[in-house]
Amino acid sequence: MARRAAYRRKRQNRFGMFLAYTVVIMLLVVVAFNSVELTEKKRIYQQKEAALEEQIAAEEERAREIEEFEKYTQTKKYVEEVARDKLGLVYEGEILFKDEN
Repeated sequence: MARRAAYRRKRQNRFGMFLAYTVVIMLLVVVAFNSVELTEKKRIYQQKEAALEEQIAAEEERAREIEEFEKYTQTKKYVEEVARDKLGLVYEGEILFKDEN
């Protein structure tokens, strides 16, 4: 009987070790697949981040241009251009030539 009990314990021990190895291998496979997914997500997020940084740079440039235009609109030169182009005004004694179009 003692031999049989020892054989059973040895067999149960092997089965237990097999189950433990199987669980560890399954966990490694799951971790590997999740790692691949996370790497892909990281790459996608890096691309999105780069695109957003480009948009930010473009908007900052646009804001700077708007500020420059705002300063320009407050100058005498701008007022003269608008008066000439839109209102057709000229200085006294100035002759205006127009095309026949």
